[in-house]
Amino acid sequence: MDQALSYSSGSSVEPLLGWTIGQALDHAARVFAGNEALVSRHQGRRFTYAEFHAEVERLACALLALGIERGERVAIWATNRTEWAIVQFATAKIGAILVTVNPAYRTRELEYALCQSGVSVLFAEARHKSSDYNSMLCELLPELQHSRAGILANSRLPELRHVVGLDETEVAPGMWRWSELLANAGRPEALREREAALDFDDPINIQYTSGTTGAPKGATLTHHNLVNNAYFTARRMHFSSRDRLVIPVPLYHCFGMVLGNLACVTHGATMIYPAASFDAKATLEAVHEERATALYGVPTMFIAELEHPEFARFDLSSLRTGAMGGAVCPRPLMEQVIQRMGLREITVCYGQTETSPVNCQTLPDAPLDKRVATVGTVHPHVEIKIADPVTGRPLPPGTPGELCARGYNVMRGYWRNDEATREAIRNGWMHSGDLAVMDEEGYVVIIGRLKDLIIRGGENVYPREIEEFLLTHPAISDAQVVGLPDPRMGEEVVAWVKLVPGARLNAEEVRTFCRERIAHYKIPRYVGFLEQFPLTVTGKVQKFKLRELAMAQFGPPHSGVVHG
Repeated sequence: MDQALSYSSGSSVEPLLGWTIGQALDHAARVFAGNEALVSRHQGRRFTYAEFHAEVERLACALLALGIERGERVAIWATNRTEWAIVQFATAKIGAILVTVNPAYRTRELEYALCQSGVSVLFAEARHKSSDYNSMLCELLPELQHSRAGILANSRLPELRHVVGLDETEVAPGMWRWSELLANAGRPEALREREAALDFDDPINIQYTSGTTGAPKGATLTHHNLVNNAYFTARRMHFSSRDRLVIPVPLYHCFGMVLGNLACVTHGATMIYPAASFDAKATLEAVHEERATALYGVPTMFIAELEHPEFARFDLSSLRTGAMGGAVCPRPLMEQVIQRMGLREITVCYGQTETSPVNCQTLPDAPLDKRVATVGTVHPHVEIKIADPVTGRPLPPGTPGELCARGYNVMRGYWRNDEATREAIRNGWMHSGDLAVMDEEGYVVIIGRLKDLIIRGGENVYPREIEEFLLTHPAISDAQVVGLPDPRMGEEVVAWVKLVPGARLNAEEVRTFCRERIAHYKIPRYVGFLEQFPLTVTGKVQKFKLRELAMAQFGPPHSGVVHG
């Protein structure tokens, strides 16, 4: 038998849930009717589960009145707000496939997502910060300026029939107002009939990948994928109806909509949106004033919260658990989050959009070293293997390779992209593109991305190892390591460093710190300093931009010359 092929969670694992997303909400509304379901602080809105369920069913009936069929695509292009959650659950109740559009998208990217997925209804907010969504929509769909709601016809997007504005006062003539759409809600009997026809294996969500290596691909996920991943992720955090979760991560991403919204609904817990998009102060205020028990975030969000100048004035003593994910979680940061924020039971989640998203997660009662230095063990009902990137054969414990997963959580495939699906899912295994190593007990450490591996003079250099070492320097707040092409060594190591506020450090001092502590070939040849790293809307560091910046600042490299 192949060693390290897969790990299970034992014979006592609960069975998978056989619910659709709508049935999960129905259960919460019955069992936790008076519990607070959703708090949107920046909108000043609160809903109990009974109230939230009623709003969801009202929108579901309105969508049926528009003629939306099972399997039709309905998109939402908006930041975090109550309407986002209502659309998420209403589309699920009628079997429409929700297409989640990144709020950072601009006209061309929006057009691609809507066209590629064949969206028939688009929900959109008017504006956020510097993003004028209405202007971009009117540029893409000039017909909105001189047509009536419900009769949209556009040759570039022939399947799009309806655009719904989420902000009442800023709606073009050809758009539905949110309130206007709800006023046309049909009979509840029609909703009951539709729900009875649904199957939990139906596709229900399309989420587009980042597209850094080509056009974005639409991961197609089912009720079964999402409900169970949400449920078991929350179970590992010991969630109950008494928990109150602050969700500063964007809802368009699986971290927000699945591990946030849906995980709360499967346990009757409370969803709390601190702001439309991430704001460190608003997040800390939400924890303080709402007496939150749980907090989510990617590493850069937790760093921003810990470094906020008013951090000390917020009472975070109500916090118990939460999740850090979306990017590699540095050990020193995890230790600070536990010690300074009181998140004694925080977990680290690892996965990808294509696996709904979680494959591995730490356990709150695991040894501290395993909780802060690994991404935990395999999730219930999921198998993982560390495989040779070339042959796909499993590797023994302690050997780096590509992490692959299979199980209920693997996507159906990429929407209308069979070639990309065949490349990603081979013999039932979803290939992550992540380098990882597994120990004898089944704990997994993510080393980095296959494409980020630096090969210097024939030596494999794993960026995460250097990043975590640099974070042990008291003056360094964050660090990112990338490779720079070199004619002699193949690649050289570049470290981008963000300093603790008020700290001073130069490039030679960074290299001196590394000498005698890490192998010579891992010492950064080039060191640069940045106040902020380039981030995606979900808070992930864009390493391709750091490589471009390294080329501009340090390249082309010349033998014998040390920059930085």
